[in-house]
Amino acid sequence: MLTEQEFHQAAERYLDMTYRVALNWFRRPADAEDAVQETMLRLWRSDTDFADEEHLRRWLVRVTLNECRRISASPWRKRTVALESCRPPVLPDPARQTLYDEVMALPGKYRVPLYLYYYEGYSVAEVGELLGLKTSTVQTRLARGRGKLKTQLEEE
Repeated sequence: MLTEQEFHQAAERYLDMTYRVALNWFRRPADAEDAVQETMLRLWRSDTDFADEEHLRRWLVRVTLNECRRISASPWRKRTVALESCRPPVLPDPARQTLYDEVMALPGKYRVPLYLYYYEGYSVAEVGELLGLKTSTVQTRLARGRGKLKTQLEEE
């Protein structure tokens, strides 16, 4: 179980990451903020003993994705906001910003695995574990997502 100080340190360290994961899932800041708030509440209430920082990070990503699924299943969630109305992360290189925007324009089943793999640095097996998918499914979605991304970039 985390002490209050450990919780505050973990929240400061991983709040942005969990928000990015949730925003990537929803593409709507209000829902992403709700998912992150619920994730942090679950961390505060958790009695899990984390082996190391990577265990804590993976736990937070998994809980965030589960919260995103739960919120997505809610009957109250009917409307979405265009990606342009969201605050995009600030990337130092304009070419990287363009690529990020193109990744965010992909359908969710390709966007989320690509984001976790390339932007958060998880392996294919870890992405599969986080999303509850087989490794081969993740590899297929990554390949198809890269193909769609290539097509989008060539059209521009």
